[in-house]
Amino acid sequence: MANEPLLMIPGPVMLHPRVLQAMSRQMISHRDKAFSAIYDECRNTIKEIVNTGNDTFIISGSGSAAMEAAISNLVKGDRMVSIVNGKFGERFRDIGQRYGQVESLEFDWGTPVDLEKVEDALARAPTKVISMVHNETSAGVKNPAEEVGKLAKKYDALFVLDTITSSGGDLVEVDKWGVDIMVTGSQKSLGAPSGLAPITVSQKAWDNMVKNPPYYLDLKKYKKSADKEGRAETPYTPAVTLFFGMQEAMKIIREEGMENRIARHRQGAEAIRAAAKALGLELFPVTDKHTVLSNTVTAIKTPAAITDKDLRGTLKSKYGITISGGQDRLDGKIFRIPSMNAFTGDDLIRTFTALEETLAEFKVIEKPGAGVEVLRKVYKN
Repeated sequence: MANEPLLMIPGPVMLHPRVLQAMSRQMISHRDKAFSAIYDECRNTIKEIVNTGNDTFIISGSGSAAMEAAISNLVKGDRMVSIVNGKFGERFRDIGQRYGQVESLEFDWGTPVDLEKVEDALARAPTKVISMVHNETSAGVKNPAEEVGKLAKKYDALFVLDTITSSGGDLVEVDKWGVDIMVTGSQKSLGAPSGLAPITVSQKAWDNMVKNPPYYLDLKKYKKSADKEGRAETPYTPAVTLFFGMQEAMKIIREEGMENRIARHRQGAEAIRAAAKALGLELFPVTDKHTVLSNTVTAIKTPAAITDKDLRGTLKSKYGITISGGQDRLDGKIFRIPSMNAFTGDDLIRTFTALEETLAEFKVIEKPGAGVEVLRKVYKN
């Protein structure tokens, strides 16, 4: 239906009907073996998605809960280096400032991470933790996880990586990249309902845990509960209904296969960028040889001839399509369209059809059609 709501934001994503159906099940006991089987299936699939043999748990909470769990279990008055080139890098920095002494490596939002500055910061003083966001959706840029992991190893720092918007949609290699704690979220490329936060923990991280971490986010408690013989559990009551949905989302990912899934996400991102350029729109960030654009969300500069309110407001009220704007310093300056989870070519064509008609209505472009034509060629629609 033309005006049926279409959620085109970088999480939470539209859920597959199978996931919605799974969540309609009656409640079960979270101490029952039936829940243990679901928990193990979800944890083991996450391991496959992010390529790790590390201990893996799932916290009932948003991705920010996993971010805080990672930092609070490792940092208590210690030195931490936080790489910041977007909204969520700032979140790691802000969490770190509650627990330790943070050196914030600030880069303009969307600009590449300067690895020389990262190494300088690590060489300057002993550092317990370095944090970074892999896929910074606030600016549509992907950061060099493997390279930072090598620097962390060189200077004996623990590497904490946010893959909240890359896990399930792009290549994540926790063990190869030397990631000590990886955090992610359920509601983005994993295609599960909001409210679950997977986290992986290396042996090096276990060996460097603080005493008396936060009560609910105590990772040793998650390990103790998960290691119960024949009955893996969570230490506290989990969001059981959300786990029903995540279990089905994990099945969908396994059926598609991660190689195919990554290729589909990459194709979607490239198609969005090509369609935007066909309309004369400028991408954010402006690419250069050092910039790696996100494969799960594309940021586009809002044309000067239209306000963010008119652009996104018209898309929602007239066409039933919700897209994201910019955050904080990018508020009103960019809009963002995802290629995330179960999106289809039809979703992108519908979104760009409405976008082009809106831009034509406000006289930003002369006539609609150029971007949609690009998408139709890609998806042969």
